[in-house]
Amino acid sequence: MSQGEQVGPLDKAVGYMLKRAATALRTAMDTALRPLDLTVPQYSCLEVLSQQAGLSNAELARAVFVTRQSMNLVLRGLQDRGLITRPATAPHGRALPSQLTSAGRKQLRAASAAVRAVEQRMLAPFSAPQQDRLLNDLVACIEALD
Repeated sequence: MSQGEQVGPLDKAVGYMLKRAATALRTAMDTALRPLDLTVPQYSCLEVLSQQAGLSNAELARAVFVTRQSMNLVLRGLQDRGLITRPATAPHGRALPSQLTSAGRKQLRAASAAVRAVEQRMLAPFSAPQQDRLLNDLVACIEALD
């Protein structure tokens, strides 16, 4: 492999550093959500449902970045705890649209505050314009690969 084909030092490789940042964020979110007895996928599911009620299992799985099979487990756990409801039978097709319960909304408020605190800690080194720039740069990276 020639020098031009190598990634180079990992601390200078953008993809590697993005993965490290994502892993650090996930670890901090796990820690913040643990006292609420929520996992990151469960929190993400509640957050997505609060903004887009009635999504199917497949739609939720895509939005939360898990497989459909994993989403089934997430939804079952949330339903067993009374945080979401799902109909016993599909109103049409096979999709069982999920909705937050009042207990789910209450749990989400606490979880959102915990996650916001993590994000604020992560972004503390940046000024408001730098935070906007970071967000825009990340969106540009995503769009370049889509």
